[in-house]
Amino acid sequence: MTRHCPCRAWIRRALVVLCLLSPAVQAAELLLSTAGDTTTLQQFGNALAAARPADRVRIMPLNEMPPLDQIPGDTRLILFGQAALAWRLESSNAPATLVLQVNKTRARETLGELRPANLSVLWQDPAPRRQLRLLKHLLPKARRVGVLYDPHNEFLIQELRQAASGLGLEIVAQGWPDTRDNQPVIRVLSASDVLLAVADDDLYNPLTAKTLLLTSYGQQHALIGPSAGFVRAGSLVSTYGDLNDWLVTLDQLLDQAPAQWPAGTYSSTFKVLGNPQVARALGITLPSDAELARHLSQGDTP
Repeated sequence: MTRHCPCRAWIRRALVVLCLLSPAVQAAELLLSTAGDTTTLQQFGNALAAARPADRVRIMPLNEMPPLDQIPGDTRLILFGQAALAWRLESSNAPATLVLQVNKTRARETLGELRPANLSVLWQDPAPRRQLRLLKHLLPKARRVGVLYDPHNEFLIQELRQAASGLGLEIVAQGWPDTRDNQPVIRVLSASDVLLAVADDDLYNPLTAKTLLLTSYGQQHALIGPSAGFVRAGSLVSTYGDLNDWLVTLDQLLDQAPAQWPAGTYSSTFKVLGNPQVARALGITLPSDAELARHLSQGDTP
């Protein structure tokens, strides 16, 4: 005579309930594209496929993409770079799209005042509030934060002021329309305690780096940001997002309906890179990168 174990019946009932409560997981078509060579996308695509095994991940060069209105509406486009963003704007009848590797200054040149539906840009810029919290943590006596701007990025000043107001910091903005003229840099350094760099290649590039760094450090002012690359070139410290951070953010957004996507967002996780040699020269105590990241992660709101 076969006896039925009560625990097995309970397990079967529990599994049925779990199946009823759990939402059905639907596979999605994720189409990645960029202008030019797509070789560098392969690593990202492989990592995305590993993170989302239920989805189908494909990579296609931008010049081989079909017309936007011929791409199935349930496809999720994941585009990289300014040229891909401009291509996406060619049609209002396009699938939901996430755009990476674009900073706010460049995106504004392409988007203008447009806010297309089902389009979300994952900003390459470091989140302003994170940068200011990092600055405040390392330089607790600093109150006046100098920011250089030009006509392309002047709109960022208001966002910085909003982020600074809750931290007891004042943004001292100085126009720098001609990077061959060093006087605006000297003026903003004289009126501030520290210099915060924004993500704009017109102002912060290999041609301006030497002038900016020598002038700021000559006045014992730290330069914060705007990227990990600029930290390696000689700025003090910056937050940044790497491949893994963008995968986390992308994974979170893909779990949502496109109608819930923000028009723009910063990476939900991040890292910190500091330059110990610069810190020593300025007499600043610089904790480890991991310790700084842990500190900023507490109560982080980008």
